[in-house]
Amino acid sequence: MTIKDKVALVTGAGQGVGQGIAFALAERGAKVALAGRTYEKVEQTAKEIRERGRDAQAFTCDVTDPFDTESLAERVVDHFGSMSILVNNAQTVVNGRLLDITDDDYGRVMDSGPLATLRLMRTCHPHLSGGGSIVNLGSAAGVRWDPSGYGIYAAAKEAIRALTRTAACEWADDGIRVNAILPLSLSPGLATWAEQRPEEAEAYLNTVPLHRFGDPEGDIGAAVAFLCSDDAKYITGHSLPVDGGQVLMR
Repeated sequence: MTIKDKVALVTGAGQGVGQGIAFALAERGAKVALAGRTYEKVEQTAKEIRERGRDAQAFTCDVTDPFDTESLAERVVDHFGSMSILVNNAQTVVNGRLLDITDDDYGRVMDSGPLATLRLMRTCHPHLSGGGSIVNLGSAAGVRWDPSGYGIYAAAKEAIRALTRTAACEWADDGIRVNAILPLSLSPGLATWAEQRPEEAEAYLNTVPLHRFGDPEGDIGAAVAFLCSDDAKYITGHSLPVDGGQVLMR
């Protein structure tokens, strides 16, 4: 895939899906800017990428802070000289039934999800014009009802998909492709839950036709790398489930 020497910014890159995406982009030759609230986590990811012989740099950023998000693109371009790829992965998750969710809970989920995604897309737009690519993280929770209390998370992810489609249409003439993925991956939180509640995890896996969780790098990251490459140059505005077929079971 032709992403060699492209500069990619990945938010929430200190662990889980974001880290896997960063690994996959770096493995295919991209220079990766890793953004996260905790510097030690993103720096550890950057260190692992450099140990693989690839180029990576860690950046501290709280995506709910307007100043942080608006300055991040500038900091990345100052370091690498350009930017070609933006991956909006960071997201605060709050679970609970709608009657139990507070306004503050809702605000935190929306601020870290669709609002942060919009801010970063806008601030990165000038650097991505003329051939850049954006991949936003949606979720099958938005299109498949889940009784586990993921209502506001699903709302945030559907808002992100709406922004993805809109940006794909509005920015096509600027040479920017915008897509979303709907991943199912073995994140740290999911791994802990599966270990603590194996029976529930087994029942959940029965809703996945391929009967496994996705690997953050080999499955999710590979899909993102494809969408950012020239092999996907005729794909924009698309939501790609990367979930072992689970979304088909809705």
